[in-house]
Amino acid sequence: MKKLLMAFLAMIGVASAKPNIVVILADDLGYSDLGCYGSSIETPNLDQLAANGVQFTQFYNSARCWPTRTALMTGYYHSQTERVANHRQMMPSYLRELGYRSYHSGKWHVFNTRPFTHGKFDHSFHTRNYDRYFNDQDNFLDDEALPDNGRPEGYYTTIDIAERAIGFLQDHEKEHDEEPFFLFTAFTGPHFPLMALEEDIAKYRGKFDHGWDEERKRRQARLKELGLMDVEYAAREEKVAPKWSLNQKQLVEQIHEGELQFPVAWDSLNETQKAYQAEKMAIHAAMIDRMDHEIGRLITHLKETGEYENTLIFFFSDNGASGEQINRGDQHTPGAKLGSGDSYLCLGTGWSTAANTPMRLHKHWTHEGGCATPAIAHWPAKLKGGQIERTPGHVIDLLPTFVAAAGGDAEAPEGEPELPGLNFFALKQGDVERDFLFWEHQGNLALRMGDWKIVKTPYHDNEWELYNLKNDRGETTDLAGEHPEKVKTMAAKWQALSEKYAQDKEAAGARG
Repeated sequence: MKKLLMAFLAMIGVASAKPNIVVILADDLGYSDLGCYGSSIETPNLDQLAANGVQFTQFYNSARCWPTRTALMTGYYHSQTERVANHRQMMPSYLRELGYRSYHSGKWHVFNTRPFTHGKFDHSFHTRNYDRYFNDQDNFLDDEALPDNGRPEGYYTTIDIAERAIGFLQDHEKEHDEEPFFLFTAFTGPHFPLMALEEDIAKYRGKFDHGWDEERKRRQARLKELGLMDVEYAAREEKVAPKWSLNQKQLVEQIHEGELQFPVAWDSLNETQKAYQAEKMAIHAAMIDRMDHEIGRLITHLKETGEYENTLIFFFSDNGASGEQINRGDQHTPGAKLGSGDSYLCLGTGWSTAANTPMRLHKHWTHEGGCATPAIAHWPAKLKGGQIERTPGHVIDLLPTFVAAAGGDAEAPEGEPELPGLNFFALKQGDVERDFLFWEHQGNLALRMGDWKIVKTPYHDNEWELYNLKNDRGETTDLAGEHPEKVKTMAAKWQALSEKYAQDKEAAGARG
């Protein structure tokens, strides 16, 4: 009955039923890593969602995996919640009040919480297998450990996450077809280690031999051609890498002679380094290609079951591409085939700089390369397709936006601080206004007010930098010296917010 009704409503262009809501989260995906954002990587399913939906140019995450996931689930900046997220109401509880059932498949990584117990999902497939793609281990169903099957033939985490998500929807259709659903599908790719199916790697082998400097130029040109942005892109920062990465000597000894600590000019590399680095990017591309393929399977399922037209799909990444180069988990096996389950490779700063074109720096930083994400919203019954949305948005906006789409009004539980996010539909229509956006993560600090952004990092002597993002999205020109009063005013605002959010976090911990 529900499917027949929805088919009729779609015919007459009306969406009176509550939409299904599907959030798809990538891990360590660069700003320009999708075809629809300037890449040569094949992502036809996400490209189609963008072409028929809304593509964001100024959407933000929290610059790191667990801060973004905490903000998504609770609706608060992670500075307000951090490690006391188990004392916050999460998205499934808000939606349950509106008649929804909720499902989770994939990564979770919200500190001190579990998706079924604390997140209140009706069902959850939770993988903590962050350091492997070919091993079926460290997986949980409704917070109960599943058998450790080692490395079974044909297993790949990205495929498993999609299959579990589709399985939950199949069960929902059998038992709860009259109820709308919320599905959170959180892929682990293309997060390190770089591991991919050989058939996927083969598609890209040799396609990045031109190197990261040329790749950035090509992506920059494509972004302009697509009408997304035409800005000067950030320079390679040749002496900046995450402080916990291996140093050059360790990289060569533990991983490969072609490894590099810093993003130096491609033309300065020797032939061994070039060949090795190009292969790493081919694996990164293969992981993204596979993720898009699995997203396509999920979309096909929605179409076959008649749910596609009235399903709000929102795709984004938890942070920018990663410059990290570490050797953990099972650790790298010297001589192992690159991209296999025995290799442990990380993308590194050279390709991360290219993946984040035109933004500056990488995951972990609160410069644009760390916190700006590709983002796509698709809802045929409600959203006009082919739109480019330039209004700034943030992951904290998703909870109030989804609740509003479901016909509710997101209000914090009694005794909790006001939710800082905004219903994006109301923001776009001018019904509400935003004063600021805030970031604070391990010494990387930022505040955006209008087109102005201040940012501070211990990697740059802990001095506030100032950028006008309208004119300089690549954060190429620090204007702090020209506008000291603006820096002073914005820095004071950041400090006041930081103190307030710390109090919010302490209060939540005390209530728990």
